[in-house]
Amino acid sequence: MPTMNVNLTEEMASYVAEEIASGDYATASEVVRDALRLMKRDRQSEAEKLELLKRELATGLRQVERGEFSERGVMEIARGVIEEGQE
Repeated sequence: MPTMNVNLTEEMASYVAEEIASGDYATASEVVRDALRLMKRDRQSEAEKLELLKRELATGLRQVERGEFSERGVMEIARGVIEEGQE
C-alpha cells in the first residue's frame, strides 16, 4: 500500500486521536481511509443527485415547450390538493 505524508491542523489531529482513543479505529491510517471513503461516497451521491436534477429539469423544460404547464401558483395548487383531500 502506498504511503503518503499529510499535514493536519491541530484540530484535525486531535479528532483523529479521539477516534483512535474511542476504540473505533486502531490507527490514524484507518481514520483517514474511512474519511476518504465517506468523502468519495458523498461526492458520488451528490453527482447522482445533480444528474437526476438535470434530467428532471430537462423534462420540465420539454413540458413547458409543449405547453404542458399550469398558470396557477403554488398556494392555489396546495389549496386545491387540500380541498380534494377533504371530499
